[in-house]
Amino acid sequence: MNRSLVVEQLPGLRRYARALTGDSWAADDLVQDTLERACAKWHLWVAGSDLRAWLFTLMHNIYVNQRRSAKVAMNSVNIDDVEAELHAPASSSDDPLDLSRCLPRLPADQRAVLLLIALEDMSYAETAKVLGIPLGTVMSRLSRARSRLRELMEGAQPAVQRVPGTSAPTLRRLK
Repeated sequence: MNRSLVVEQLPGLRRYARALTGDSWAADDLVQDTLERACAKWHLWVAGSDLRAWLFTLMHNIYVNQRRSAKVAMNSVNIDDVEAELHAPASSSDDPLDLSRCLPRLPADQRAVLLLIALEDMSYAETAKVLGIPLGTVMSRLSRARSRLRELMEGAQPAVQRVPGTSAPTLRRLK
């Protein structure tokens, strides 16, 4: 393993991890897990290929797997059952949110695309390769992420509207 090649990638890995997790401790753990995986799987990296993309792919996959594990471990609560117990923050709704508070509110798939392109200055093709998704999906997620982020920064509510007397919309996973 050429240590200097990996060391050059650390600032970008730390930036991306911090933006993904929103927490410096969790980001450090994610970078550490990524480096451990890279050391264990170094034989899979093809010399001459894009090390940066390979490391970011490892990090993204570790992050997604950790989130999946955390979701399985969490108890789910129906929001309609606890709606009366939820309280809004004491701030005015006219106050725009800052970027660091809006980014975590984006769906994880949109946030990952936005961060790789905007923060890490990756091309659409590199981002598609890192995330293992088609180029068109990258462009679509980026567009939705930018739109939703703009809404959040301006203090707008999500565009989802419910008809009075109907139940909450249900989500289905499609593959």
